[in-house]
Amino acid sequence: MQPDPFHPLMLVYLTYLVAVASPGPSTMAIMGVAMRQGRAAAVALALGVMTGSLIWAGLAAVGISALLARFAGALYAIKIAGGLYLLYFAWKSAKSALTAEARQIQTGPAMTRGALYVRGVLLHLSNPKSILGWIAILSLGLRPDAAGYTLAAILGGCAVLGVVVFVGYALVFSTAVMGRAYLRTRRWVEGTLALLFGYAGIRLLLTRV
Repeated sequence: MQPDPFHPLMLVYLTYLVAVASPGPSTMAIMGVAMRQGRAAAVALALGVMTGSLIWAGLAAVGISALLARFAGALYAIKIAGGLYLLYFAWKSAKSALTAEARQIQTGPAMTRGALYVRGVLLHLSNPKSILGWIAILSLGLRPDAAGYTLAAILGGCAVLGVVVFVGYALVFSTAVMGRAYLRTRRWVEGTLALLFGYAGIRLLLTRV
């Protein structure tokens, strides 16, 4: 049997990194606030978004743990659902790459940093699809022979990556030149994301339980 070229945790981190860095409601909101209100305001929003993401992560982790403890075949069903959801992400990215018109970056009225933090939390919690994304991420790394630290390593590692990405967006897009650069390269970015999501989804569907 040939060794797996990707350690499960490395694939988890790569997939999560692609997921959080890809353009979506949260990242677009951070971009808009960064360009309108500056870095500090955008960082507050980014930290709120990450808090909401970790809440969904906790719910997904508890749900998966409960299923695995009660139903022996639950992991197989989780992997199928997670793989299909990653392929859905691939389809959305490919569709966006083929669309000439860029998504509009919403800025909105100026808000206090506290209000922006709360807005970030609610922005992520108001999207129930986020828990499906976390289920897909967790199912990439959770295997019957997984070490006891695997779940903690997934949540901790992804938390660090999420903060780096979201806060990074806040810092980088507070400069107007980066906003213009994104609009010019958007289709190439989305096309690359489609390939990466597609690979992760197919790999998850083909992985033996």
